[in-house]
Amino acid sequence: MKLFNVDNRTILKEIQKKSYIKRFLQFVAGLFCIAISYNLFLAPNELVPGGVGGIAIILSSLVKIDKSLVILVFNIILLGLSFVTLGKEKTRATILGAILFPILVSLTSNISSIITIDNSQLLLPAVFGGVLFGFGSGLIFKAGFTTGGTDIINQVLSKYLKIGVGKSMLLSDGLIVLCSVFTFGITHLMYSIVVLYLISFMSDRVILGISDSKAFYIITEKDEEVKAYVLKHLGHGVTIFKAKGGFKKESRNVLLCVLPSKDYYRLKSGINEIDKDAFFVVTDAYEVFGGE
Repeated sequence: MKLFNVDNRTILKEIQKKSYIKRFLQFVAGLFCIAISYNLFLAPNELVPGGVGGIAIILSSLVKIDKSLVILVFNIILLGLSFVTLGKEKTRATILGAILFPILVSLTSNISSIITIDNSQLLLPAVFGGVLFGFGSGLIFKAGFTTGGTDIINQVLSKYLKIGVGKSMLLSDGLIVLCSVFTFGITHLMYSIVVLYLISFMSDRVILGISDSKAFYIITEKDEEVKAYVLKHLGHGVTIFKAKGGFKKESRNVLLCVLPSKDYYRLKSGINEIDKDAFFVVTDAYEVFGGE
C-alpha cells in the first residue's frame, strides 16, 4: 500500500498559482531594471553583460541594427531550439520573458537622452549597470520567471553535456563576453567581466537575501557545558541530535544553534573557552522561521 501519492507536477502547479499577480509584477519590475541598466549604462558604453543582450551590443556595433530587434530574433530562434530539445513545458515557461524583454528594451531605448550620465569613465557605468542588471535578474528568478535567451542555451548545454547550469552559464556568457574583445578591445573586456561578476553577485543576493543569522553545528566532549552557555548566557535555543563518526563509528551528540550574526563572536569564543578541541562548522542561515 502506498502511503504517499505525490505528483511533482501538481506541486509545481500549486506553487505557481500562489501569489501569481505579485510574482508577475515582480517579474515586470525586474525586466524594467534590466532594460534600464542595459540602455542607460551598458549599451552606450559598449559593456557586454553576456546573454542575447550582449550579442546585440556586439552586432549593433558591427552592423547598424536595432538591438531590441536582434534580441527578439535570437529569442525566437532559441525558443524553437528549446521546444525541440527541452520540450513544451520548459519552453512555455520562457515565452513571456523572451517576448517582453526586447519590447521593454525598445521602450527604454531613449532613456540615455532623458537621463544624462557622464560616460568619460567606465568604472561607474560598469558598477551601477552591473548592480541594477543583477538586481533585476534576481527579481525575475525569485519570481519564478526567466528572460529566455541564453537561459535556454544553458539548459540545453546542461542537459546534453551533463554539466551543471552554473558551469553552462559560465561557458555561454563567458564566451560572449570574451568575443567582445575583438570588437571593443581589452579595456572594455575587463570592465565587462566586472559587470558579469556584479550581475551574478547581485542576483544571488536578491534570491537568497543577505544573511543576518549563523548556524553552528558543534561536536564537543563538553556538550552539556556548551548547551548551558548558549541557553543561559546567549539566550538562544539548541537542538541536539545523534550522529556517528565515519572513522571510529562512535556515537556523538551534535548541537545545532541558529543565532544572529552579532552573536557569532560570543558563541565562537565561548566554545573555544569551554573546549579547545571542539569541532564546529558555521554556515550562513539566509532564512530562519519559527523558534524564538
